[in-house]
Amino acid sequence: MADTQAVDDPKQAAKDERGAARLAREIGTFVKQHGGAEGQLAYLGERGTRIALVGEDGAWGNLVARSDAIARKAVEKAGITVREDFDGEMAAKVKTGRYEWTRMAGIQVGGPSNK
Repeated sequence: MADTQAVDDPKQAAKDERGAARLAREIGTFVKQHGGAEGQLAYLGERGTRIALVGEDGAWGNLVARSDAIARKAVEKAGITVREDFDGEMAAKVKTGRYEWTRMAGIQVGGPSNK
């Protein structure tokens, strides 16, 4: 079902509500583990919407919601700040480790692949 269509099916609406509640719990767990967090939503097309999370301690992660409406409801329920863009200020909070740097080097310039 496209995001632009109204949800007329009560079963689908209930399923969407459960999905948003599950994502909100996962976001809440991330927030507790990392001293707070903020997010950014990125529409992925038919696949859904990505919820990128950055914790106050620099940890980061992603969740994918089945639709943009579900993603928006989930972050609203979780009560986190949502940015319009994953801008430089938000990116500067992300802490990466050796794994990420060697993976990026392996992918980008033929560096080690962590095998």
